Amino acid sequence: MRLFLSLLGLLYFVHIPSVDSQQLNQTIRGQVVDQISKSPLIGASISILGFDPSKGAVTDLDGYFIIQEVPVGTYTLRINYMGYEDRILQEVKVNSGKESVLEISLEESISEIQEFVVTASEKDRTINEMIGVSGRTFSVEETRKYAAAINDPARMASSFSGVVSTDDGNNNISIRGNSPNGLLWRMEGIDIPNPNHFAFPGSAGGGVSILSSQLLDNSDFITGAFPAEYGNALGGVFDLNLRKGNNQNREYTIQAGFLGTDVALEGPFSENYRGSYLVNYRYSTLSLLGKIGVPLGDYVTNFQDLSFNFYLPTGKKSSVSVFGFGGKSDQNKDAELDASEWEFEEDRYNTNFFSNTGAVGVKYNLSVNSKHFLQTTVLASGTELGDAYDFVDDEYIPEERFYQRLSNSKITWNMVLNSKLSSRASLRSGFYFNQLSYNQYNRAYDQDLNQVVKHVDSKGNSQSVQAFSQLNYKASERLSFNLGMHYLQFMLNNSNSLEPRFSANYQLDEKQRLSFGYGLHSQVQTLGTYFAEEEQDGNITLPNKDLGLSKSQHFVLGYDRSLNPYLRFKVETYYQHLYNIPIKEGANETYSILNQQWTLMTDPLVNKGFGKNYGLEVTLEQFTNKGMYFLLTGSVYNSLYKTKENVWRDTRYNGNYNFTFTGGKEFQWKNNRVFGVNIRMNYGGGQRITPIDLSASIEKGETVYQENHAFEEQNPAYFRTDLRVSLKKNKANSTRTWSLDIQNATNRKNVYGTYFEPMSNEIETIYLTPLIPVLNYRIEF
Repeated sequence: MRLFLSLLGLLYFVHIPSVDSQQLNQTIRGQVVDQISKSPLIGASISILGFDPSKGAVTDLDGYFIIQEVPVGTYTLRINYMGYEDRILQEVKVNSGKESVLEISLEESISEIQEFVVTASEKDRTINEMIGVSGRTFSVEETRKYAAAINDPARMASSFSGVVSTDDGNNNISIRGNSPNGLLWRMEGIDIPNPNHFAFPGSAGGGVSILSSQLLDNSDFITGAFPAEYGNALGGVFDLNLRKGNNQNREYTIQAGFLGTDVALEGPFSENYRGSYLVNYRYSTLSLLGKIGVPLGDYVTNFQDLSFNFYLPTGKKSSVSVFGFGGKSDQNKDAELDASEWEFEEDRYNTNFFSNTGAVGVKYNLSVNSKHFLQTTVLASGTELGDAYDFVDDEYIPEERFYQRLSNSKITWNMVLNSKLSSRASLRSGFYFNQLSYNQYNRAYDQDLNQVVKHVDSKGNSQSVQAFSQLNYKASERLSFNLGMHYLQFMLNNSNSLEPRFSANYQLDEKQRLSFGYGLHSQVQTLGTYFAEEEQDGNITLPNKDLGLSKSQHFVLGYDRSLNPYLRFKVETYYQHLYNIPIKEGANETYSILNQQWTLMTDPLVNKGFGKNYGLEVTLEQFTNKGMYFLLTGSVYNSLYKTKENVWRDTRYNGNYNFTFTGGKEFQWKNNRVFGVNIRMNYGGGQRITPIDLSASIEKGETVYQENHAFEEQNPAYFRTDLRVSLKKNKANSTRTWSLDIQNATNRKNVYGTYFEPMSNEIETIYLTPLIPVLNYRIEF
């Protein structure tokens, strides 16, 4: 508590110079385009609500507008254009340090006379107009201000209904009881590898996001029954958009804090060219937290990353974008070389771990005409991971116990055509081609043989293809639906899936809406699983080469009600039927890939497993109004699986219930200063665990689980409170922000799991992260 009060005092008092009485101004500018064809809308009107006299602008021949000398603050913008739906942009923040540059798309009206006007916030609509159910937009501002989100989209999303964090130490999330590995990451319209530091093979999360919030624009997050353009995923989708750099002025952002330092720069390539660059670099070491007394163990943890987006117009109707990211991370620990200090077996281990990820893409956009928009992208990506453990014997001589090296690479090419068929209908069609490569080597100590044994030494490559087409149709002012089909084929064994997708929305009145969604979804297994080797009679075989796709049918029914322009109530119920799930053969086997967490499964598997997830989700959300927002979510759910033993068991992620409250308030203080307070509270059922067989563990000298009682025990209920306070100061040509995040502010010892400790021959408990303070300073200029 003393540490908390000291840091809070530092945040409050440091760097508060005398108050400037001058009025600080900044510019709002951007472009207005048609939602489908991306054609510029000439003469669209943009006005800032609440100004007297009115303040606004009209778009030029290329759809651009500029509003100068806007006082710093937060505003609501109205954009209207004849023949198009009016659009309201709320919470447009104007700071003195950087221009507010907006990209605005408008949706064509289906009639000149509106039957009724729908009262809705900008947050009620997703950026992708074809998302009909279980989707919401999230902003960069949310990833910055949510308590303990630390600019990470996945950590921020754990505040949403149906989303549960699986481990405080990483950003893995379980969506509606699904494995975190069922999550799809997408950037700029193309699939990308897991964009996280300290990522394990086949996982969709890691320690912290590689992607900087400096590059991200408003994006979509989907939790079920997603449209036909999304494939090769069972759980959910992060559909990320990148922000273009400022193409008129050079701007800089510098951040420094306990999690490291990062620098972003953006600006135009030349004075008379609309192209721009945006680059961010970050270096971090967690050793600073250890030096102020945070108990993070003996591990030395470092990571660094680079992300960029270059926007290059090639004409009035076409452009090229070059974008990408790369991250390097490692974590090391040396064994304790004093036997008197050996309390746990891990004290006798040298450990070395590294995880590197990168992707580079080139995207070409072409506005063919006022009805068609074409996008084609090529992306090359790769991941590399290494892990090694050495055991120090009684003579302090290291003996190898485990070594693993894994790499994956991928080249993806996609092409998507958006077509406006009429004011009522639009069609989006496209295809993907993926070239996949894999290489893995693994050896480990065998207790029975008393030697290191090679388990995996394999490599391979294959291809997959995807194609989709989806129609968005407005039958009336009240009724709209999306109908599509997705096709996925894995070329290694020609397993394939033809997947219908459907969603419908019916507006009961200006405040209420019903929605329904259905989708068949499938997913290719982690590539290394297919190339797992098995020796039979001296011959090497690939027992998993013919493993098929995992499949899931999603059903979603939802109800939305706008209680006022800023307050929204939403309830959704869902059912997912999972089948064709890889399991181990045998009537007594309890393994299912639905519970896979960290390691890569290389044992022989068969597609004979099942699963089911069902539940009810409730959301009450106040979008920011007069500086205050809150998000109250509740989920009750069940997540079960079945193997050939023909028994429905709880999955690892079946917590049964989860409740979160996220909220905050900004206070305008002494002119040009904003003081913010944010809180996040989470209460949910603990993860399921498999009990440990103590006698068998003592005999073998390592953890042995009672697999016949898989996931029959549950960790205690999880409770955590996070706090964030911030102080923003607008000065002439710069904006400076101090912030302090207190993660797990009550220092509650939440249980992660248990393991057998050979040094004591007892079962020990592993706890999740303790109280962690994260102080950060940010300047934009």
